[in-house]
Amino acid sequence: MTTTDLTQATSDARLVGLWLHGRSPHTQRAYGADILRFVSFHGIALDADSGQARLKTVTLGDLQAFADSLSDLAPASQARMLSTVKSLLAFGHRLGYLPFDVGAALKLPTVKNRLAERILPEDDVRRMIDYEPNERNRALIIFAYVTGARVSEIAALTWADLTTTSDGRAQVTIYGKGGKTRTVLLPPKLWPTIVSACWNPAWGPEVDMTLPVFRSARGGHLDPCYIRKLVRRAAHRAGIPGNVSPHWLRHAHASHALDHGCPIHLVQATLGHVSVATTGRYLHARPTDSSGTYLEV
Repeated sequence: MTTTDLTQATSDARLVGLWLHGRSPHTQRAYGADILRFVSFHGIALDADSGQARLKTVTLGDLQAFADSLSDLAPASQARMLSTVKSLLAFGHRLGYLPFDVGAALKLPTVKNRLAERILPEDDVRRMIDYEPNERNRALIIFAYVTGARVSEIAALTWADLTTTSDGRAQVTIYGKGGKTRTVLLPPKLWPTIVSACWNPAWGPEVDMTLPVFRSARGGHLDPCYIRKLVRRAAHRAGIPGNVSPHWLRHAHASHALDHGCPIHLVQATLGHVSVATTGRYLHARPTDSSGTYLEV
C-alpha cells in the first residue's frame, strides 16, 4: 500500500465519499441512509469540513449495540443495514484509514430465504400482460419479463441500445449493476411490440437515438418509482396479491427459463449474475424433485 493510499481518506466524511464513489445514484442514497443511521447512533457527524476521524474509535461492542438498536426492523432490513456498515469499515481498513476491520467479527442476523414466494406462476405473468390496457405499459412488462432486466436498467433504456443483428434478429444492450454491460437477444415477437407501442411514427431518420424507449408523458425517462407503481397496478388488476414489483418479473424470468430447460449459464449471462451460484438459487427455490418423494409413507 502506498503513502497516497493511506492519506486519501482524511476524515470520516471523505472515507464515506470514497466508498460511495462510482455507485449508482440509487445505491448511494440507500447506502448513505444506512450509514447516516449508524453514525447518528454513535453521535458522529459526517461534516466534510470538521476533519473528524471518530470511525477509528468504533469497537465491536459499538457495532453490537447498533445491531441491537435495529430490533424494530425486519431481519432482512437489519442484515442489509449491518452489511452496509461492515462494507464501509472493511473498505476503510483496506485503505489504511482504519487500524482494524472491527466489522469482520460482527455476525449478521439469519434471514429466511423467501425467494420462492416472489416467483410468479406463468399464468399470473400472462394475466398481467393480457389485462394491461396501456400499450406502452404492456410492452414494458413484456420487456421486463423476457429480458429479466432490473427496473433501473429498464428506466435507462434508449433506442441506441436496441439494434438488429446481421440475420435480422433484435438485441438489446443493457448497462447493468456495477457498470457491467450485457447483450440480450429479443424474441422475434417482442421487437415489433416495442416499436408499435413506443416508437413515434413522426420521427424522421435524423431522430436522436438517445431518446428513452419507455417515455414519460413529458418525453423523458420513466422514473423507476413510476415503473414499480405500474407493475404493482398490473398485478392487482390481474388479481395477484402481495407487493409485486418489477424484480418479481426478473425472478419469474429465471425460474420459468430454467423450468423450460434453458441452460443455467445462459440464464446467468442474460440476467448479468456474477456467479452461477446466484442463478442456482432459482433451482433450489422451485425444485422439480426431492429425496423425500422416494420415501414410502
